[in-house]
Amino acid sequence: MSKNTTEKNANTIDPRLLEILICPVTGGPLDYDKKAGELISKKAGLAYQVREGVPIMLADEARELK
Repeated sequence: MSKNTTEKNANTIDPRLLEILICPVTGGPLDYDKKAGELISKKAGLAYQVREGVPIMLADEARELK
């Protein structure tokens, strides 16, 4: 596997996991932004980073949406 392929796969997430994940702040749905490698909670205004296929679902580490 090339470095570029590895980098592209680093922020991907299992689609089955996406079906069950909810925002830890609001309990609402999350949208996956594949390009940014983030799970977006529109209701909370937060973006949760996905690192090596693992969503970091900590509000303290989430990025605020503008």
